[in-house]
Amino acid sequence: MKCQRFLSVPIIAVFLLLGFVYYITIFIFIKDWAGLQTSAGLLNALIFTLLLCLCVFSFSVAVAADPGHVPSAYVPDVEDDSGGASSDQELKKAAERRQCDKCSAYKPPRAHHCKVCRRCVLRMWLSFHLLSIKQKILWTGSFYRVHGLHFVFCGTVVLALSLILGTLLGWHIYLIIHNMTTIEYHEGIRAAWLAKKSGLSYRHPFDVGVYKNISLVLGSNMLTWLCPTAISHLKDGTSFPTIRHTS
Repeated sequence: MKCQRFLSVPIIAVFLLLGFVYYITIFIFIKDWAGLQTSAGLLNALIFTLLLCLCVFSFSVAVAADPGHVPSAYVPDVEDDSGGASSDQELKKAAERRQCDKCSAYKPPRAHHCKVCRRCVLRMWLSFHLLSIKQKILWTGSFYRVHGLHFVFCGTVVLALSLILGTLLGWHIYLIIHNMTTIEYHEGIRAAWLAKKSGLSYRHPFDVGVYKNISLVLGSNMLTWLCPTAISHLKDGTSFPTIRHTS
């Protein structure tokens, strides 16, 4: 089943593109610049090969990782959602707000329905899934790509890749330090506008501080931040610390 995920046009295109970048970097740029028989050329080729292997590994883990699903036994805390209200009608409305209108399943905080998987996915990010494990994997993949592509200066394709991946890396750094997904970012824009219209201020409820946000996604050990398989710090994905819990 996991192997079938690699048999799609976008995934194959990414691998072909990485192979193209590797070829022109090693056998055109580095070979013509320093030669593959010299110590400088060999060192640069080895460094770029290592970074590309890490990039391919991170990308492969992201493709093979399951997007996650809501546990069948999950039931939302309707009393917490209703603000402590005790009437049956208010509790019922609170439960309905947490129920998916497409698959009729209860949704934990930050979960969204995926039309491809036809089920709700924990902490979904934009058009493809991004459970916390995948957010870390995508971060490491973007990091390795950007720091490897600085060896490449031949061709507009590679320059465009550097700009695109550099932007992607910067965007994910912003999301991680604010502990949000792209969907939550756009939802926050509307929430901030509504709050401002009412004379109130808005803050993302899951933004618990820069270091804490980074630790929740990448882990508390900085030595494992660039390792896509170091995910022991991740929990079940149905509950998250909020500003209220940390205040």
